[in-house]
Amino acid sequence: MQNNEGRKTERAYWEAVSEKPIRYRVPSKFNVSVLNMTQLLQRYVKEGSRYIEIGCAPGKILAWAAQALKADVTGLDYSKEGIAKCCKLFEALELKGTFFHDDLFNHHMPLGSFDVVASFGVIEHFDDVRPAVQRHIDLVKPGGVALIAVPNYGGIYGKLQGWFDAPNLSLHNLEIMKPSALVALVKSPDVESAQSYPFGFMSPWIVNFDKRLPRFVAKLISLGVNALGLIQFFPVDIVSPMLVLEIRKK
Repeated sequence: MQNNEGRKTERAYWEAVSEKPIRYRVPSKFNVSVLNMTQLLQRYVKEGSRYIEIGCAPGKILAWAAQALKADVTGLDYSKEGIAKCCKLFEALELKGTFFHDDLFNHHMPLGSFDVVASFGVIEHFDDVRPAVQRHIDLVKPGGVALIAVPNYGGIYGKLQGWFDAPNLSLHNLEIMKPSALVALVKSPDVESAQSYPFGFMSPWIVNFDKRLPRFVAKLISLGVNALGLIQFFPVDIVSPMLVLEIRKK
């Protein structure tokens, strides 16, 4: 991130994303994407855990971890506006958190100091993903874990997004969108184990239906699929919206 070489997105892209208004409250688990992320985190983040989220804006999941899991939370984001929103959210909810408007490749945080390091939809925006994965590992303390989640565009979601919003899909590194490819990114001698797997209940929120459909139709479809995800009895790999790379440090 020190320059634009190998980046599929510019800083302006993330600033534009962060300009979207938010409600200053913890996220609702009636949104299946929120349900998926919180279910993943609560496996590893415990009360008092030092937890950092890379690409944390607007801070909703981080706020949930602080409030529901009682974690000691830190957020890092590339967007100045995104970090400002995180700070406002935490202030509104009277929660404590530490925030860095920083670059993953040029930050001011101590290495090897977090129990859990997580990101949701970050590394796939690089042509060469390995350095970004290593930066996650560098922040994990001995015995800790990195959880790196990317959208599961290697299957049905990728086909749908390619039809509805091909320009957005092109911002993602599709070569890493399978578990074996994600595990192959881990080369650090400090790693005890690395595994990758599909995760979560079906979700409409990684497909931009509104790019080809009338907005109200797209909204109805999204709400319908979201409802199906909420009542899904057990995960099914083909419709799991995330791929998770789980890295345990020695």
